[in-house]
Amino acid sequence: MIKNNSGHIINLGSIAGREVIANGNGYAATKHAVDAITKSMRLDFLEYGIKVTAIHPGSVKTEFSEVRFKGDLERAEKVYEGFEPLTALDIAETIWFTATRPKHVTINELIIMPTAQANATTIFRGTPGF
Repeated sequence: MIKNNSGHIINLGSIAGREVIANGNGYAATKHAVDAITKSMRLDFLEYGIKVTAIHPGSVKTEFSEVRFKGDLERAEKVYEGFEPLTALDIAETIWFTATRPKHVTINELIIMPTAQANATTIFRGTPGF
């Protein structure tokens, strides 16, 4: 990328890398590191025309909760109960959008969350617009 004076690095962080969350200190710390390295890389690669983007998703329904709860599928499903979380496809489309901007356009960072999620810890579980 440096040799070609062109390229795009897209780092996948988390809303937990922008805000702290209870009982998630290790996860939040690593996602904060993703945010910091992205900002540093943006500075270091600026003169080479290399874009650097961070995408920070909120709640995304993946196998993460299954891993987090050590295979307890019932507990993992409860994480997404009462609202529609993002999907892996939502994030893939966001990455695609970011990667396909014209050469003179960089999306430095993007926070994407389900409509029912206001921040890292607040999710409305119920029927919206009651």
